[in-house]
Amino acid sequence: MKIFCVIPAYNEAENIVKVIEQVKPLVNEVVVVDDGSTDQTGALAEQAGAKVLRHIINCGQGAALRTGNEYSLINGAGIIVHFDADGQFSSRDIRQVIAPIINGSAQVVYGSRFLNKPGNLEMPFLKKRLLMPLARMANRVFYKINLTDPQSGFRAMSAFAAKKVCWGQDRMAHCSEIMIEVKKNNLSAAEVPITVIYRRFGQSFSGGLKIIRDLLLAKFIN
Repeated sequence: MKIFCVIPAYNEAENIVKVIEQVKPLVNEVVVVDDGSTDQTGALAEQAGAKVLRHIINCGQGAALRTGNEYSLINGAGIIVHFDADGQFSSRDIRQVIAPIINGSAQVVYGSRFLNKPGNLEMPFLKKRLLMPLARMANRVFYKINLTDPQSGFRAMSAFAAKKVCWGQDRMAHCSEIMIEVKKNNLSAAEVPITVIYRRFGQSFSGGLKIIRDLLLAKFIN
């Protein structure tokens, strides 16, 4: 069973080589989707041995993951792992994220920052105490989804699940939409604990509110 790791990347020249080097021994192929970067992200990723797919303009993480999924399925992936390019995730967690798929107990696995991992306590206060509870509540109330981590970008899915799960959110709200698609298609799912090393970038309060806004708009417009 071939394991493909899809890494969406936008201006991650500082981190991409290290991330690829850590992930590469654990999977069969690393697929970096260079999402319109203006730095050397794509070139460095190729030099590090990844397959690089390029978006001419920045389309968003959700769009980049769709591109990576499509490539992986066409090229024979049995399991697809989604992994961030900024170095916040631990590659050592890949084995436990894919384990439920390999042993047949789940078709989709979500990495959770809220399952007894002490290193995750550095999550920004407003994100941990306000945005995450709001997102969990929105998932429960509107979509009947009861998961501990509503916005983790670290997940894995079988090829069967990847063919079923189709999301339209191009930017960060895709995390919740993927969960919605998994439930809608009656795919078996599991959560496993992951470690996250927090950085300042990407932790804005306004960004979290935009995610919730996009999900609510999609709910009521559709």
